[in-house]
Amino acid sequence: MDTFLQQLNDSQREAVLYNEGPCLVIAGAGSGKTRVLTYKIAYLLKQGILPYHILALTFTNKAAREMKSRIAAIVDEYAARNLWMGTFHSVFARILRREADRFGYQSDFTIYDAQDSQNLIKSIIKGKALDDKVYKPSIVQSRISQVKNALITPDIYAKDAELIDSDRYYKRDKICEIYAAYWQRCRASGVLDFDDLLLYTYLLFNENPDILSRYRNLFHFVLVDEYQDTNSVQHEIVGLLAAEHHRVCVVGDDAQSIYSFRGANIGNILNFQKTYPESKLFKLEQNYRSTQNIVNAANSLIKNNKEQISKTVFSENETGEKIRVVGAYSDYEEGYNVAGLIAEMRMHRQYDYRDFAVLYRINAQSRIFEEALRKQNIPYRIYGGLSFYQRKEVKDVIAYMRLVVNPSDEEAFKRIVNCPARGIGDTTVGKIISAAGLHGVSLWTVIARPLEYQLDIRAGTAAKLENFRLMIEEFISDNATQNAHELGVEIIRRTGLSGELYNDQTPEGVSRVQNIEELVNSLYLFVTSRLEEGRTDYKTGDFLAEVSLLTDQDMDKEEETGRVSMMTVHAAKGLEFKNVFVVGLEEDLFPTERSKHSPQAVEEERRLFYVAITRAKENVTLSYAKNRFLHGRSTVCTPSRFIKDIDENFLRLPGDAVSESNLYLNPRKLSLLEEEKTVSVHQSIGNLSIGNAVLHERFGKGIITELTGEKENAKATVDFERFGKKQMLLKFARFEVIK
Repeated sequence: MDTFLQQLNDSQREAVLYNEGPCLVIAGAGSGKTRVLTYKIAYLLKQGILPYHILALTFTNKAAREMKSRIAAIVDEYAARNLWMGTFHSVFARILRREADRFGYQSDFTIYDAQDSQNLIKSIIKGKALDDKVYKPSIVQSRISQVKNALITPDIYAKDAELIDSDRYYKRDKICEIYAAYWQRCRASGVLDFDDLLLYTYLLFNENPDILSRYRNLFHFVLVDEYQDTNSVQHEIVGLLAAEHHRVCVVGDDAQSIYSFRGANIGNILNFQKTYPESKLFKLEQNYRSTQNIVNAANSLIKNNKEQISKTVFSENETGEKIRVVGAYSDYEEGYNVAGLIAEMRMHRQYDYRDFAVLYRINAQSRIFEEALRKQNIPYRIYGGLSFYQRKEVKDVIAYMRLVVNPSDEEAFKRIVNCPARGIGDTTVGKIISAAGLHGVSLWTVIARPLEYQLDIRAGTAAKLENFRLMIEEFISDNATQNAHELGVEIIRRTGLSGELYNDQTPEGVSRVQNIEELVNSLYLFVTSRLEEGRTDYKTGDFLAEVSLLTDQDMDKEEETGRVSMMTVHAAKGLEFKNVFVVGLEEDLFPTERSKHSPQAVEEERRLFYVAITRAKENVTLSYAKNRFLHGRSTVCTPSRFIKDIDENFLRLPGDAVSESNLYLNPRKLSLLEEEKTVSVHQSIGNLSIGNAVLHERFGKGIITELTGEKENAKATVDFERFGKKQMLLKFARFEVIK
């Protein structure tokens, strides 16, 4: 036996050695899936199969590079280099360049990225004089992508009554025309987009039997990684290439199929054995990553799904700690819980910051955790995304606020003078900049007195600039009497930013809306917390001063001790960490509200939760809030059904062993609280007395230790269990007496 095969366990070795026909390798989380695929290719090469007879398809360039590197170390550099290995898009682009003349293209065709594609669609919409608020380019682009991945060309689209009726329902009945024009413009320009690389490959094979035969004869073995993530086009192309020799091996985990919003079809892997009745099934069930307790908990969770290939993942690692469940009174408190636990675990268990990951369902959740980590001086990074206040839609609103506070802010002016689009283009902005530079004044000064500064623009453009200026002037006037929250809401409403975003129902559009709503929540909490404390620094300028601290660059500097990773669960797939916090585990958030009416969608959400848990090597903490600020108000939340799906034997629930409410309190603190609860009542204001226990919607439980002032200036000092003492103005205080 080759030495490298001895590095495999029995299940892995069996999967590697079988190459007589179709096979499905179901690989549980952390079970060595990539190793099996790599060693299978190395084994085939060792058996004398020429490298160019092997087609290996991956989903990331990184995965392809790593596999080639490992194969080169086992076999040799030449063999690795000559494999047909890469992402679906890169391999198919290579084939399409070879065969370009067969579908009417030159071999040097160019490839549009998403922005190029959207710009062309925008041009077509404008050329057809369509309303770009109805035919938003991103929405049209998403629709075209969906139909391409369903193997639908413009001709087929035009004859599909169901598609046409759907477009009419959403009052976008011209999408078919836009798609046809887009298709023709791309062909005339010698361009393919990313979806075309898949669609044209399918059409090439399906419509040209001689070409299909040539590639079938070329590829003796077809191997596919992450098969659970394939869409209809990818599945069909693999089927065409393997239809005769059936030497196809697909590797994946149905329990980690989480990309339906990108077109992935879990049915491809679930039905593989029906597609190839003679196929052999191999299960990789030993998890090398996680503790036994984490693996058992994940198993108990995923067994609640009906659509799956049964397997029993196990671990021979140490038993490990139970999964900790932490309930917070509010989302604000949740952020501080997580930050406190990270600090505690790092101090007592000598973990590095890079050993921690905070995983959330939607990007907008990052804000509260960013602020909590910053206030505890814990370095972090947003993985696979931007810091909350760096996201475009958030920065757009912030830019309006900056211009209101400081009309001479040139960068803010340039960012929002045509956002949303109001017909003030780059040429006009360039003229404003030139005039300002010539006279040494700000851009705002130029548009306030365009004639004085000889601004060379047409009357129509001048009117648009004047309307913009008047709107900002009104905001400036409002700012004198409004707080930061009131002005922020007014800006979002009056500028049209909210309308533009709410019309976009793509996953990206929904995420942007959620970010705007989270910004409103942030403004609301900023103002109410200061009013409660009797402070007067709750205006827009005060908010901007605080935001500037959250967006400075000191956290981007690589530190020796690393940084906590923060990301969505989708972005975490394929990664691993010693300690994982899964946060926001509430109904309508995880699982999402949109999923709960579809059993299939709920099962995908459960698979997503499974992915989150199985990222952890040593410790998992599940966190939820009983109250969360949503849509500008505090909403009562219910813990996610997924927590209940996990066998309680693998959980440490609130109240078990060490009460979660006491995690951050030292013994001295506890004794002080007990003493304060026994203090005699000597001073009261209204229905409040010293010693009363109260419940605050953000800070949770606390004890009133002091009551001072009269009438409008009456204040209460409350010692909160997790946040210490805070003085609050009673007329704005947001707490209730609980005993």
